[in-house]
Amino acid sequence: MAYVTYDDFDQPRNPSAVYWLIGLCVGVYFVQATLVGDANMANWFGYSAGDLASRSLWTIGTYMFVHGGIMHLLLNMWTLWLFGPRVERAWGSSTFVWYYLWCGIGGWAFHYMFQRNGGTLVGASAAILGIAVAYASRWPDDEVLFFGVVPMKVKWLVVFMALINITMAVVASGSIGGTAYAAHIGGMLAGWVYLRAPGAGSLGRFRNRIASAPDYGDDTPRAVPKSSRPREREVDDIVAQSKAAVSRVRPEPRPEPRPAPRPGQTAVAPQPSTALDAVLDKIAAEGMSSLTQAERLLLDEWSKRLRDLT
Repeated sequence: MAYVTYDDFDQPRNPSAVYWLIGLCVGVYFVQATLVGDANMANWFGYSAGDLASRSLWTIGTYMFVHGGIMHLLLNMWTLWLFGPRVERAWGSSTFVWYYLWCGIGGWAFHYMFQRNGGTLVGASAAILGIAVAYASRWPDDEVLFFGVVPMKVKWLVVFMALINITMAVVASGSIGGTAYAAHIGGMLAGWVYLRAPGAGSLGRFRNRIASAPDYGDDTPRAVPKSSRPREREVDDIVAQSKAAVSRVRPEPRPEPRPAPRPGQTAVAPQPSTALDAVLDKIAAEGMSSLTQAERLLLDEWSKRLRDLT
C-alpha cells in the first residue's frame, strides 16, 4: 500500500477519466458477480490463447476491464486512484485515456510473446502500472509510504515493482494460471517507450504537457553577438532626440498682469477662476499643507494680483 500527497497547483481540474475508468471496471465486475459469473465474463471479454486465430480481436482491449475477484479489483482501482488523478490533471483526460489503453495493449503484447499458455488474461494491472511509470517520470522524488509504513520515493517504488515482476515472470515461466507477470512488465515498458520514443510521445512532449513552467528546450544559452547590440553612438543619438522632444514642449502661457488703473478710475478686482475656487475649497477642507506645488503657485499669483489693486 502506498500514499501520495498532491501539490496545490495540480488541483484545478477534476480527474474525470479516472472516475470513468474506475466506474467502468466496477460496473463490469458488478455485472460479472451478479448476472453472468466470473467464468463467463472471462471467456467473453478476457484474452485467451487462440483468440487471434478465432478473430476475437476485441479481447485485446476488453481484458483490461475484467477482474478475477473482488481483491483483484480493489487493489487495481486503489493503485489507479493513487497515481492516476495527478497525471490526468497534468495531461488532460483525452491523452490520459489513450496512454492508459496504450499501456494495456503493451501488457497484452508481452503476455502474448512470453506467457502464451498462461490461461485467460484479465485485469487492468498492466495499464495501471504504466500510469505509475508516468507518475515516477514526472515526480520521481515524491515520497510514499509503502504498505503504510516504509517511506520510499516513487521512482524506487516503481523500480521495485518492475524487479519483482521480472523475477516472478522468470520463476513462474511455463506455469498455467496465476498472476500475469509478463503483462505487468509489458505495461510498464510500453509506458516507458511512450514517454521517450520520438515518434510516440517523447519526454519533451511529456514535459510540455505537465510541467508547471514552459519548457524552452535543452539548448545552452548563447551570448548576443556584438553586431546586434546598440552602439554607444546610437544610444547618444537616442538620448539627444529624447531631450529635443522634451524641449519642444512649450510651457503653458502665464496670464499677463492686468494694467494698473488710471487716475480717477476705480480698480476692479479680477473675478476668481474656477481653479482658484477649487484651491480655496481645498484649503478650507484640508488646510494649506494639502496643496500641491502648482496649486501654491496659483494661489500666490492671485494674491499678487489682489495686492496690486490695493
